[in-house]
Amino acid sequence: MDLAAVDRFEAGRGRLASLAYRLLGSAADAEDAVQDAFLRWQAADRDRIEVPEAWLTKVVTNLCLDRLRSAQARHERTAGAWLPEPLLDGDPMLGPADTFEQRESVSLAVLTLMERLSPVERAAYVLREVFAYPHAEIAAILDISEAASQQHVHRARRRIVAERRVGEVDPASARRVVEEFLAAAVSGRTERLVALLTDDVAALSDGAGLARRLLRYTTRDRVASFVRAGFRPTEAKRRLAGGPLSMYVASVNGTPALVAVVDGRVVGTVAFEVRDGRVSSLVGIAATARLARLDAAWGGRTDGEPVVSGW
Repeated sequence: MDLAAVDRFEAGRGRLASLAYRLLGSAADAEDAVQDAFLRWQAADRDRIEVPEAWLTKVVTNLCLDRLRSAQARHERTAGAWLPEPLLDGDPMLGPADTFEQRESVSLAVLTLMERLSPVERAAYVLREVFAYPHAEIAAILDISEAASQQHVHRARRRIVAERRVGEVDPASARRVVEEFLAAAVSGRTERLVALLTDDVAALSDGAGLARRLLRYTTRDRVASFVRAGFRPTEAKRRLAGGPLSMYVASVNGTPALVAVVDGRVVGTVAFEVRDGRVSSLVGIAATARLARLDAAWGGRTDGEPVVSGW
């Protein structure tokens, strides 16, 4: 392959990766899809490709759809049994963040919600809401009619909006809420925990990768009890984690998060959504396989002090 063709692909790699991540919710799978697209780009008769960006977008989108359908057929990504891979803010795979819709589309809560969509609905929604493709181009990418594209986007938007009541939040204010939440959780002040939760709060956890299905909690009392039990330090938890924990407040997938670290290694994260000064959503992830990229990015951090040490 000539260098110009390689350069042309590399110039769009970041956009393709951020598209694939939103569709798959996995950075590792997104990288694989983009690499497969590169191999197809190598083998293609590029003289016959009129618009390389459109061609590559179509290839990556359909590679992602194939993966989603295959995983669903194997029951590996059934709704309620899967969580996305968290990424530290600044990761280029998070892609465009100029609009509220673009930022929201990579939140762990929205990526989890998108698992309830069909693969085509998910693709149409991401292409339209995040990358602003017109319906005519979405139809060409997905091999559907323009009317079908509009219907898929409408259904996806309706399902996501129905469960979303968050808007723009000041990062500093959200961080203060999370710090106060952590202080209440570690100290065991259950009443204060309950007061920091919205009436419709929901919590999801992968159970440190040990549970066969996601742990799901609703109602303020149940979520507070779950959090209090999870944040109560014990020797058994320290052994499981590999030593005493330090906890940091960071931004993960565009929302404030607690990052648990042992000897410089990330062992878990809890992402929060804050609404009107209270926590409306928590997503906890501790499965090692989902933390590899965040852990690699965290290794280069030198700023910030832990909010809890020696937990």
